[in-house]
Amino acid sequence: MSHISWDEYFMGVALLSSERSKDPHTKVGACIVNTRNRIVGIGYNGFPYGCNDTDYPWGNAQDAKFLDTKYPYVVHAEANAILNATQSLLDARIYVSLFPCNECAKLIIQSGIKEVVYMSDKYSGTDTNIASKRMLESAGVKVRQMNEISITLKKGE
Repeated sequence: MSHISWDEYFMGVALLSSERSKDPHTKVGACIVNTRNRIVGIGYNGFPYGCNDTDYPWGNAQDAKFLDTKYPYVVHAEANAILNATQSLLDARIYVSLFPCNECAKLIIQSGIKEVVYMSDKYSGTDTNIASKRMLESAGVKVRQMNEISITLKKGE
């Protein structure tokens, strides 16, 4: 009987968490794991507690006013996972469905996380992506990409 790897398991948790997001454009999930392979935090992108999803915009249009987009209001998956952490994140790994932006990179570094494992890098080459990669490298945070995971879900037998 085969089993999935730790990487597949934790990235699977991150991807499943992303499905909780109500963002119609970009669903992101994160899963933080300690050095003993125990999940210590999970999160997805969404509005802060108490901010009703129907009272704030989910738009991301280039020509919209900043306050009419999701950007000033959404808490990113990485930030939520860090805020939801159940213990110290020193030397932990974070699994994310999308490469972290520069703001999340700061939080990752400051929290003591030492490795970022990600799936998509769709914003590669943008200013925020370049800044993020620069800070993570300077801080000695290991970064690696998972190109795919192979999980078949079926009822227990």
